Amino acid sequence: MEPEVTTEGQGANMAQSAASKLSQMGERTKQLGNVIQDPERQKRIILVIVCIALLLDNMLYMVIVPIIPDYLEELQNAADQSQAVATNSTNSTHKITKGNFDLQIGVLFASKAILQLLVNPLSGTFIDRVGYDIPLFIGLNVMFLSTVIFAFAENYATLFLARSMQGLGSAFADTSGIALIADRYTEEAERSKALGIALAFISFGSLVAPPFGGVLYEFAGKSVPFVILACICLIDGILCLTVLKPFSNRERENMPVGTPIYKLMIDPYIAVVAGALIICNIPLAFLEPTIANWMEDTMHSSQWEIGMTWFPAFFPHVLGVYLTVKLAAKYPHLQWFYGAIGMVFIGASSCTVPACKNFGQLMIPLCGICFGIAFVDTALLPTLGFLVDVRHVSVYGSVYAIADISYCVAYALGPVVAGQIVHDLGFVQLNLGMGLANVLYAPALLLLKNVTQMKPSFSERNMLLEDGPTGLYDTIKMEQREKKRKGLCTTIDENGIETFAQRSYSEEESSGGEYA
Repeated sequence: MEPEVTTEGQGANMAQSAASKLSQMGERTKQLGNVIQDPERQKRIILVIVCIALLLDNMLYMVIVPIIPDYLEELQNAADQSQAVATNSTNSTHKITKGNFDLQIGVLFASKAILQLLVNPLSGTFIDRVGYDIPLFIGLNVMFLSTVIFAFAENYATLFLARSMQGLGSAFADTSGIALIADRYTEEAERSKALGIALAFISFGSLVAPPFGGVLYEFAGKSVPFVILACICLIDGILCLTVLKPFSNRERENMPVGTPIYKLMIDPYIAVVAGALIICNIPLAFLEPTIANWMEDTMHSSQWEIGMTWFPAFFPHVLGVYLTVKLAAKYPHLQWFYGAIGMVFIGASSCTVPACKNFGQLMIPLCGICFGIAFVDTALLPTLGFLVDVRHVSVYGSVYAIADISYCVAYALGPVVAGQIVHDLGFVQLNLGMGLANVLYAPALLLLKNVTQMKPSFSERNMLLEDGPTGLYDTIKMEQREKKRKGLCTTIDENGIETFAQRSYSEEESSGGEYA
C-alpha cells in the first residue's frame, strides 16, 4: 500500500507544479500585455514594426538587382539552346531575343513602382476609412506572399507576378506605416525623430540589399535571400497581429473622416512638397539602372565594385537624417530651408558624377546625393503631417499616399526612361539635367516658409462641416461659427433664453480659431 501512497503524492505534486507554472505563465503574459498596452512603450513597438516593414520592402526592392538579370540570362540561354536544338535557329534570332531581354528587365524592375503608383490613391482612401492597423497587416501578408513567390519562381511570368504583388503590398504597408507613425507621434520634434528613424531603415534596406543578395545568390542560390526575407516578414506580421490587434481595435469607429485625396493633391503647399520628393529622388532612381554599364565602359570596374557602388552612401544618409532631426528640433521654422539645402546638394553631386574617373572618386558624389535626399525627406515628410493638421483633418493615410506616389513616379520612370535617355543623349547629359532640375526647384520651397506660422483649426469637426450641417448639433455649431465671425457672443440667461451680445475680438482670437 505504501508505494500507492507515494505514487498519489507524486501525482499531486506534479499537478501542483503544473498549476504553479501555468499561473506563472499567466502572470508573465499579463505583465507582457500591460507592457504592450502602455502608450509610450506601444509607440516604440509600433515604430519597430513599421521600420522592419519598410526595411523589408526596400530590401526586396533592391535585392533583385544583382540576382534577376543573371538568373534571367541563364533562363534565356537555356531556352535558346533548347530552341537551337529543336529548330537550328540562326544567330540573328538570338540577337533579337537578346534585345528583348533588356526591355524585359526594365519592365520587370519598373512593374513594382507602376502598380504601387496605381494602387496608392485607393490605398490612401482605404487607410483613412478603416485606420492604419488593418492595411499594415494586409500589406505585410501580401509582401510575404510576394517574397515566397520570388524564392521559387522559375520563369519570367512568375517573377513579374511576384514583383507586381510587392507593389500592391507596399502601397498598403508603406503608406499605412508612415501614417501610423505620424498619428502616434503628435509632437513635431518626436514626429521628425520617428520619421527620421524610419527613413534610416529605408536607406539601410535599399543600400545593403544588393551586396546581401549578390553574396547569398553566388554561394547559396537564388531562393535563400528571399526565404530569409520571407521569414522576417512573417515575424513582423505576427508582431503586428499581437501588438496592434487590427481586427479587434475599435478606435477607428471614432476616427474623423479624412480629407479626400484629390483635395489634398490640389493643396498648393502639399503639391510643392510632392514635387520636391519627385525631383530629389530622380537622380537615385535614374542612376541605379544606368550606372553599372557606365562604370564598366568608362572605369572597367569589377563586379564587386559595381555591387558595392551604393553601400558607402548609407553612412552620409544616416548622418543627413541625424543632422536634420537635430536642426528641426532647434529651428523648426526652417524645415523648408533644410529641404532646399538638400536639393542643392543633390544637384551639385549629380552634376559631378560623370567627371569621376575611378571607383574612389565616384563614392563622393553618390554620398552627396544620398546626404541631400536625407535632408529633403527628413524635412518634408513631417511637414506633410503638419500641413494636414493645420489645413485639413488630422488623418494621414491620403497625404502619405501622395508622398508614396511621388517616390513611385521617380522609380517607375527610372528603369524605363533612364536607359533610353542615356542611349539618345548620353550619360553626361542625363546627370546634368537631373542636377539642374534639383537646383532650379530648390527656390520653390520658399513657398513653405510661413507654414509653421499657420494655426490649426480649433475643431476637426468644423472642417467636416464645410459641406453643410447634417443634424441638429451640426446646425447649432454652424450658427455659432457665423455669430463668432460677426462678433456676436451667445449667452444663456437664468430663464434659459438665448441672448446675443456684441464682443470685440483681438486679432489673435479671431484668427486663431481656424486658418482661412
